[in-house]
Amino acid sequence: MTVLELRDVCYAYDKGTPMQKDAVRHISLNIEKGSMTGLIGHTGCGKSTLLRMLNGLLRPDSGCILLDGVDIWEKPKAISALRFRVGLVMQYPEYQLFDETVGADIAYGPRNMKLTQEEISARVAEAADFVGIPHSMLEKSPFELSGGQKRRVAIAGVIAMRPEILVLDEPAAGLDPMGREAIFNGLTAYRRASGATVIVVSHSMEDVARYCDRMIVMNEGSVYMEGTKEDVFSRADKLMEIGLGVPEVTRLVSLLRAGGMPIPQSIFTVEDAERALLPLLGGEQHA
Repeated sequence: MTVLELRDVCYAYDKGTPMQKDAVRHISLNIEKGSMTGLIGHTGCGKSTLLRMLNGLLRPDSGCILLDGVDIWEKPKAISALRFRVGLVMQYPEYQLFDETVGADIAYGPRNMKLTQEEISARVAEAADFVGIPHSMLEKSPFELSGGQKRRVAIAGVIAMRPEILVLDEPAAGLDPMGREAIFNGLTAYRRASGATVIVVSHSMEDVARYCDRMIVMNEGSVYMEGTKEDVFSRADKLMEIGLGVPEVTRLVSLLRAGGMPIPQSIFTVEDAERALLPLLGGEQHA
């Protein structure tokens, strides 16, 4: 079931000037309800512009964006209400923390929704749990936390509004492997518990392969490729034509397959490789 639809959406910066840049060109997409979609492509290909249009921060120059079949710009004066339904987490959101305590920062969105204090407190606790922030931290200043913890607090602030669609621009950028895993585990937990749709921009093929079920590849403002991760990664030659690639573990098992090992094609994560290789290695050891 489609929850979000883009029909021939275009957007340009510095319109009508010699500096005009067409950032998004004639994009048509369907995002399925409850899916986790990875949006990939080089810097400058239009990913961040597209994300900002999904929750009404930017208005398309042409085309339309439909949420549950209704044009989000049908009532322009009501566009702010859309941002409670489509939550956007910008890149490096920790730089936007400002309140005195972690709990107050997470509560900012729910307060703007005019909820009761009881409901706000419940949502703060729930969001903290999703992202792995202990309740003992809620009274601390966010500026006492590590970079990864600050990032999780910022994401919790959006989750606390319980958006139907959660859109994130490089949520794990700059974090170590443990930090990346904490972020994506939190997003996965929120998606499973709420049924929300998640759209994630990432430069990490490994993260997209591990956590997303669908992929959209952008190039020069347009959709270059889309489909399941199996569909997209099976066309490695097309990805390489635009300077992208497949996960490193997929490259490794391709070499092993070329060397004669009977390994399945659809291996995109270390866990996939482990499941495929251990029986083969065990068989060789007993031979």
